[in-house]
Amino acid sequence: MGSPEAPQPGGTRHVPLRRTPQQARSRARLARVLEAAERVLVGEGVQALTTTRIAAEAKVSVGSLYQYLPDRDAIIDSLAAGYFARLETAMDELVRAAADEQWDDPVGVLIDAYAAIYRSEHGFRALWFGSSLTEQTRAADREHKQRMADGIRRVVLALGLAPDDETLVRACHAAFLAADALAQEAFRRDPAGDPGLLDEAKRMLRGYLTAITAHHETRWTTM
Repeated sequence: MGSPEAPQPGGTRHVPLRRTPQQARSRARLARVLEAAERVLVGEGVQALTTTRIAAEAKVSVGSLYQYLPDRDAIIDSLAAGYFARLETAMDELVRAAADEQWDDPVGVLIDAYAAIYRSEHGFRALWFGSSLTEQTRAADREHKQRMADGIRRVVLALGLAPDDETLVRACHAAFLAADALAQEAFRRDPAGDPGLLDEAKRMLRGYLTAITAHHETRWTTM
């Protein structure tokens, strides 16, 4: 992305910053700023994410904030990167679990895990439903969706449900996009996630998974 990067508190990936914090004290200050930004986002909405408001909430000077996050867009990009990282970490954990366990209902496990993250990440919901995403965050979201789709592919492979090929890559990408859209609508309707819509997401994706695995089974038995 071109600019200096620093670890994102609460996540495993990195986000561009105006200046990279080198000392532990500076990193702690940045973490405190982002925690303050999330409190403001959840409590007051995305429109309240001004540098003045965040600096006051974090009890730092505006000048100190400008060193790392010069404007609202930078704050939004940094918060979003933290949410993406936590979602991707959760997906990595599901991939490891799939390699060690036998899941009778992989779609149910994945949808329930994804919904649990939506319930716990109040800031993520506030940011996404606030309609103030920056172009950089939208671009990062497209990359994030690709990584999450690849996580689903790795789950399918770990469970031995299909061989790895371009068809599986495409199918997992489509499945994630559908699941993500349905999850967002479910949580727009109900902060706990509309259970009926989440159940419909499971029903639809179970059918899709069955079709994918059947396609591969037919392909391999006729070769």
